[in-house]
Amino acid sequence: MSLSGIIPATIPASAIGADITLTREDMKFIAALVYEQAGIVIREHKEAMTRGRLARRVKALGLGSVAEYCAFLKTPQAASELPELINAVTTNHTAFFRERHHFDHLRREVMPRLVQERAGRRGRIRIWSSACSSGEEAYSIAATCREAIGPRSDLDFRILATDIDTDILARAEAGIYPVDLFERLPADVKPSMRLEAGSTRGDARISEELRRMVAFKRLNLIETWPMKGPFDVIFCRNVFIYFDTQTKASILDRFVALLSPGGFLYLGHSESLPQPHPNLRLIGRTIYERTA
Repeated sequence: MSLSGIIPATIPASAIGADITLTREDMKFIAALVYEQAGIVIREHKEAMTRGRLARRVKALGLGSVAEYCAFLKTPQAASELPELINAVTTNHTAFFRERHHFDHLRREVMPRLVQERAGRRGRIRIWSSACSSGEEAYSIAATCREAIGPRSDLDFRILATDIDTDILARAEAGIYPVDLFERLPADVKPSMRLEAGSTRGDARISEELRRMVAFKRLNLIETWPMKGPFDVIFCRNVFIYFDTQTKASILDRFVALLSPGGFLYLGHSESLPQPHPNLRLIGRTIYERTA
């Protein structure tokens, strides 16, 4: 990023004590910009969280205040900063095998059927983790499906994992996590998370076998989607909570269009459809099947 003449080349000492006051006007501006860029709704009660996250960008750019940062965002030179703003305000909370019932359904109901239908003729199986965050969801999917597929090579199997946050995607693709995350896994799934040595002491890395099953890509869910599908399974968990009803309905229609008939959509535990969908039926706890 080149901000010569606008942003100091180095962070001055004064920036360490930058003014992180967030006025009502600046809060409205940031909320509107984030909604325009990513469809994410920042509500008024999130002001303290927003202020703290903007402070990181203020200090990173060597600015003196949140007000200066907002003023900079209004200039043409700010185009390259917009992804950094989205990275700063997005929430990345996830875990391996989070909401375990989805992985149990994938292992017991979905994968056996897909393997039976498509094995022996290089059958195609595609799964999409649509907001993969730091990768735990995608690797949990990979581990679950690897157990179902076994050593066979007569299936064309891939997982697409996408997220809007470029920083978090880099971490996901590396596949390196504190080893204690794996030590706390339930005993029945722990062997499926094949690991190798991490980059530093106390870290472990997802095995190359599992990493090869996943392709990580940046994707903004409110923009054009380059993939054509169809997908047999789509995970969209704890994402709809950040969108308004209109945005949720639009994204849902696009999910359904990419799902194979009989395919499955998994939502987060606190989420539901924005409205009943004629091509989806609820078959389990936040599990929907495409009916036509």
